[in-house]
Amino acid sequence: MKFDITDLKLLIAIAEYGNLTKGAQAACLAPSSASHRIKLLEDNLGTTLFIRKPRGVSLTKPGEIVLGHAKKVIATLEQMLSDITPYTQGISSQLKLWANTNATHTHLPHDLSAFLEKFPFINIALEEHSSEEILKAVANEQIEIGIIAEQEHHADVILYPYKTDRLVIVTPQEHPLNTLKKTSLKKVLQYPFVILNEGSAIHTFTMNKASLLGCHLNIRAQVKSFDGVIRMVSAGVGIALVPVNAVDQNTNQLLHVIEINDDWAKRNLMICVKNNANMSKTSQALINYLVQS
Repeated sequence: MKFDITDLKLLIAIAEYGNLTKGAQAACLAPSSASHRIKLLEDNLGTTLFIRKPRGVSLTKPGEIVLGHAKKVIATLEQMLSDITPYTQGISSQLKLWANTNATHTHLPHDLSAFLEKFPFINIALEEHSSEEILKAVANEQIEIGIIAEQEHHADVILYPYKTDRLVIVTPQEHPLNTLKKTSLKKVLQYPFVILNEGSAIHTFTMNKASLLGCHLNIRAQVKSFDGVIRMVSAGVGIALVPVNAVDQNTNQLLHVIEINDDWAKRNLMICVKNNANMSKTSQALINYLVQS
């Protein structure tokens, strides 16, 4: 039993428009040709896919099943084309980059955007992981490059400076802590927190810090991004531990920012690569760009 990609795309188009003529136009086919193709597809499958009505068509139950699979097939083919495009454009490989939450939500998006504009034939697959996971992945040669919070010396990797950042506490303007300019994390753990979702690097970092201080964090809300955290804090939901660069100047007037006097609050972001690795030209280009950014 053979299936034509054009037939599957036609099926999807007709189902979306609920009309054979409009579906045929979307698939760049004449209505008569589209009707013939659908009839052959139904004969091939041994079932009716559409119910013909005076003002259009609707899917039968078998038609709904075939539609679901057709969408998956087309999506898989489109992904295949996307994955192979770098090779057809002369790129030897796509660059895999892992970075911690701080980097992915603050400095890195802007820097990667500028890098990709400068090198239009390089593609980057960015994943967010904890610094510990990234360090292990680089040491084990699972990835070539990672961006992590500064770590103690590790014999298997080399660290290059990327950015310097610090963590701060942000509170709503109307809050018991809004008279403070500096504090320690321990002194604010009694208040409700807004935090990134479980699995994010800073979620793990914050929970571990609270645990080491013998405290159980009261999490009022979990969101997907630092922008969401800032909005929730501005609305009075709770306080949050965030990189200072995540505090947008436009929202700063709705927040009170408190410096943390704990030593760990100042964090150097580092580019992490394998020691003595045979670095690809693509990876070396990215490292050079980020170091100079």
